[in-house]
Amino acid sequence: MSVTAIRILWGLIAMAVIAGVGWMLMPRPLVVETAPVSYGRFVAYVAEDGKTRVRERYVVAAPLAGRMSRIGLKVGDRIAEGDAICLITPAPAPLLDPRARREAEERLSSAEAEFKRSQAQVEKARAEVAKAKTDLDRTRMLALRGIAPAETLERDQLASQVAERELRAAEFHNLAVGHEVDQIRALIARYGQGDSGPSESWSVEAPVSGDVLAVRQESETVVQPGAPLIEIGDPHDLEVVVDVLSSDAVEIHPGAEVRIDDWGGPESLSGRVRRVEPTAFTKLSALGVEEQRVNVLIDIASPPNEWLKLGDRYRVEARIAVFSRNNAIVVPLGALFRRDGAWNVFVVKDGRAERRSVTLLRRGGRSAAVEAGLKPGETVIVYPGDKVASGVPVAPR
Repeated sequence: MSVTAIRILWGLIAMAVIAGVGWMLMPRPLVVETAPVSYGRFVAYVAEDGKTRVRERYVVAAPLAGRMSRIGLKVGDRIAEGDAICLITPAPAPLLDPRARREAEERLSSAEAEFKRSQAQVEKARAEVAKAKTDLDRTRMLALRGIAPAETLERDQLASQVAERELRAAEFHNLAVGHEVDQIRALIARYGQGDSGPSESWSVEAPVSGDVLAVRQESETVVQPGAPLIEIGDPHDLEVVVDVLSSDAVEIHPGAEVRIDDWGGPESLSGRVRRVEPTAFTKLSALGVEEQRVNVLIDIASPPNEWLKLGDRYRVEARIAVFSRNNAIVVPLGALFRRDGAWNVFVVKDGRAERRSVTLLRRGGRSAAVEAGLKPGETVIVYPGDKVASGVPVAPR
């Protein structure tokens, strides 16, 4: 091999070594998580855990003092109106006491007044059902003509369902109060029987039909008047109760949309806020901090056949909508960070990171609506680390 060829060979080797060292010293792109900036509907939620509960619970209490027989009912048993719950054998002496007779007469007057009030509530509920049906029929006609929006039809349908539930609850309450009046009248009638012979057992009957939700006193024992025995209700007439921070409650309004998740079913359920209670209460958080919480009552709007497995006092997670915008620029919440007193993001442009200041419209749980500073289709860096800065080469993971 000639000297010239050897020199050329060594020159090529030197160039290769220099190129390799240069490549090794060249800054490599920083691998980052990225996400696109989208354009569409944005909804901000207040998310809290809640629980279901039967809308109308009826606690059957002991009408008089005496020895109660053992209750054979179990939680979940079906019971019809008028079915016997247990027997109470009263002591003869209290039945002959003039003071007890006077107290029973006063209780009868109070129960009769409550019965008249419950009858008026039933009539009021019937009138509200008729009005709700009339409004629903009118809205349906307007919707068929394309005049009324779908949201109005949905609201009137929900209002009709709620009115029917209120009527059923009022009727149940009227039956319960009427049953209590009959019990007190029968109790007063026994005062004239005297104390000859053994005391007759008093049969405690169910005021309404439903399922047994709880058995307060199962074993045979001596009970006092008003002692709770069992709870009866309709397990398919459920509502959701969510306690939220008082600062979040001011943004929640009746009729707001609700998504119910983590209830055990394959899909989310829809609901509507029926009421935001006006009074807050103090509750200790998991960290031991006192918080002011407010109960929000939610009606389940999904068809009942989709949540048949839900029961009383089941845990759910509710997301209550407090803000929505149809045409919004949406960016992941993890892409935002504060710097120089403003919100910023890192945008990937020509393979490099570019810090950009943005103006937020509203933040949500996982995303935020941007009013200015970004365009749909751009790519932002999610959860940027300390190594990310303007001009740094980046590569998506």
